[in-house]
Amino acid sequence: MKKIAFIIAHKEFRDEEYFITKEVLENNDVIVDTYSDEKGLAIGRFGGEVTVNHVMEDIDVNKYDGLVFAGGSGALECLDYEVSYGLINSFINNGKVVAAICISPVILAHAGVLSGKKATVWSSSMDKTAIKELGKVGAIYSDESVIVDGKIITGRDYEASALFGSAIAGL
Repeated sequence: MKKIAFIIAHKEFRDEEYFITKEVLENNDVIVDTYSDEKGLAIGRFGGEVTVNHVMEDIDVNKYDGLVFAGGSGALECLDYEVSYGLINSFINNGKVVAAICISPVILAHAGVLSGKKATVWSSSMDKTAIKELGKVGAIYSDESVIVDGKIITGRDYEASALFGSAIAGL
């Protein structure tokens, strides 16, 4: 069975991107372990609750087939830092899947793994900042719902959660 380390921010993660994606993975016989930047009760943007018993620093790349980041406004505030970058690069260097949805592909960009890769990210007519962040590192932006480029999977927004989960389960 495949096993995934799923990372959510301890506050303001996007509920659907975690719960729907996790459900799709589990329905495809993928084991999901949830991690965050803090132990305890993680609260989603819409009040979803997840008890988190493990912090990101505890992730052992050798125990997992992939690493997944949920989005939401808390993702950049809580997860966009050196620990995430190290994990992302460790998974990539070991030939494993790395996936991010919504605003979280920006974290992949900051980790330096999107250069020359096709990727999608959340944006709106009023805010194209995330697209610019991907462009700064040489990512090839596309407005598709889900993009698979090698072992990197990106999802545009919460509406892509089910398709995103299926793409992860398929690799």
